[in-house]
Amino acid sequence: MKQHLLLLFISVALLTACANPALREADDLGRSNHWPAALRVLDDAVAKDPTDPRLRAAQVRAREQATARLVLQIEALRAASRWDEASALLSQLALADAKHPRLAALSTEIERSRRQEAQLAAGRDALKGGRIERADAVAREILAESPQHPGARLLASQVAQARPLESAVGELGPAFQKPVTLEFRDAPLRQIFEALARSSGINFVFDKDVRADARVTVFLRNVTMDEAMRVILNTQQLDRKLLNDTSVLIFPNTSAKQREHQELITRTLYLTNADVKQVQAMVRTIAKVRDIHIDERLNLLVVRDTPEVLRLVEKLIASVDLPEPEVMLEVEVMELATDQVDAIGLQWPETASLGISDAAGNIPPTVFVGGRNPINFRASIANPAVVATLRGTSGNSNILANPKIRVRNRDKAKVHIGQKLPVFTTTTNFTGSTSVAASVSYLDIGLKLDVEPTIQLDNDVVIKVGLEVSNLIRQVTGPGGTTAYEIGTRNTSTVLRLADGETQVLAGLINDEDRKSAAGVPGLSRIPVLGRLFGTHTDTRNKTEVVLLITPRVVRNLAVPDASLTRLASGIDASPGAFSSLLRREARVGVAPSSSAAAPAPAQPAAAAPAEAALKLDVTPQVPAGGTVSVALKNDSGLQIKGELEYDASKLTPAQPLQGASPGRYPIELPPRGERVVALRALPPAAGQVLNINLSGLSATGLNGETAPVRVDGTGLLTVDAVK
Repeated sequence: MKQHLLLLFISVALLTACANPALREADDLGRSNHWPAALRVLDDAVAKDPTDPRLRAAQVRAREQATARLVLQIEALRAASRWDEASALLSQLALADAKHPRLAALSTEIERSRRQEAQLAAGRDALKGGRIERADAVAREILAESPQHPGARLLASQVAQARPLESAVGELGPAFQKPVTLEFRDAPLRQIFEALARSSGINFVFDKDVRADARVTVFLRNVTMDEAMRVILNTQQLDRKLLNDTSVLIFPNTSAKQREHQELITRTLYLTNADVKQVQAMVRTIAKVRDIHIDERLNLLVVRDTPEVLRLVEKLIASVDLPEPEVMLEVEVMELATDQVDAIGLQWPETASLGISDAAGNIPPTVFVGGRNPINFRASIANPAVVATLRGTSGNSNILANPKIRVRNRDKAKVHIGQKLPVFTTTTNFTGSTSVAASVSYLDIGLKLDVEPTIQLDNDVVIKVGLEVSNLIRQVTGPGGTTAYEIGTRNTSTVLRLADGETQVLAGLINDEDRKSAAGVPGLSRIPVLGRLFGTHTDTRNKTEVVLLITPRVVRNLAVPDASLTRLASGIDASPGAFSSLLRREARVGVAPSSSAAAPAPAQPAAAAPAEAALKLDVTPQVPAGGTVSVALKNDSGLQIKGELEYDASKLTPAQPLQGASPGRYPIELPPRGERVVALRALPPAAGQVLNINLSGLSATGLNGETAPVRVDGTGLLTVDAVK
């Protein structure tokens, strides 16, 4: 024995001595998580000895470990916007494995994320400066490349809240926002546009098919240039095309002219969660796109239409391309079984024999009378003649199954815990020669559980449950030696609604068996009480119950998109996504049909806008949960301004409550050239939300009682950080 141990020790020592030192060094570096250094050691060793299989295998393992850790570090640095460090690690990944499958994708993602961060900063500055369209364009451009970009989604939500629904389909440049007043009666269309061009400095180009001598009667007061132009064009069946910031092409609103003048763009939209065929049907029905192509392999759509329609398509897809809810079902199934057997009594012999015995004293089945041996008659009974039975057994058993199943919304999950019993089937063929063919099929017995959850928006889960518990009772032999089984089953099915984390117990699947039997002397064993002296009485009681406990835990519910994606301006039926014809609340408009009998009234050029009072609004853009929001107001006019701050009272509250003020409203009054700061505190329900503070009921009054409209510069959007 000692010789064998010595030989084994010497063999291990020789193998260790023969091992390459690079393997030991790389192994030590790997244990310290210095895989890039271990890879360099192995690369040098393989370069010196490329035929060693152990070195090559260790090199492959070290390269996989090193690249996996580098990819994780690069992802973490990219999420933290540490671009320089991520680029440095990307260079190390290229050195470790120049053909790594994620190398090109990571390089593109880092450069794209760096560029998107600069774009996002520019979009936020544009929103803060009141350039809503520029901020919206930045958000849409980023979301086209990265649909789940959190910063771009937040910017898009802020843009949607910063402007009303009727203006969300598009606005023109500053030259189109100048206030105008038009009063024309049965005037030529060309004359009206000449007056607009002189007062606003905008160039108008007419298509050759536009009837410039068409008569128009229009009265517009205190509207913007954009609104006045849209009213006139819609009433005259005309359309426009923006050539630049100060030039507009006017053409007839017909399908032929639309095809001739409307600019079309093509956009490729990648879907993450939604089914591309269902999205295609929705886009065709709602947006009525001209051309659309889908690729089921890549789950993408290619859409070709006007910019207005494509903007509508992007928002429609953003409202449905959401991850499906998932739920974790914790199921516990128990089978509680108890059995009890009591047997008591005297067991008498069942047979008695009387016959002729042989020489040995036994009673043979056949006896030949005659011969020299005497014939003896003998009687025999079982020995012992009486057996007393005193037996009692009892048992308890619990069969427990505790699976945890993660299921998508409205999908089915199945659990089977048990066994498969083989059942043989034989087929006999009597054509020509007799042949027998046997086939086997399997019968499932045990526990079968089917669940189908439906997750509600309030985190309740509606579950369809089907439970079947089966057990083998006995085996049955059929004709021709075939085998069958007698199976006992208990099943139930139900539909229940549970809250997240609520446990429901389903019990009552009980099998109760109570059996009594007696064996003994006929007649005498049936006597009450005394019958146990002439036989054995057995009492058997078996009881089993199946209990099911089910607890749903919502892993991910449906993230309902912002109102900016679920409430969209969609143009008109003939032109989905077209510019809205609605006017601002303070605008007044009157349009009458042209009358050839009426004399044209003298054309009045656009009147100068009345004096306005400018009120600057500045709100703290981002505060932590429970923080203080500063609302700074500055009156740049020589008029006194009165009004109210409007806010959500369930999410914001004044730091210094004012007596008599209604919830969600805070009265303000600013003297000429005056300033004021109102402090609001963010309540816990505001955590992780984007809020908007508005100004309403504004009025400006001068020293002589003159009034003027109030223009608000700035936005009241603020973001409350989520609780960490």
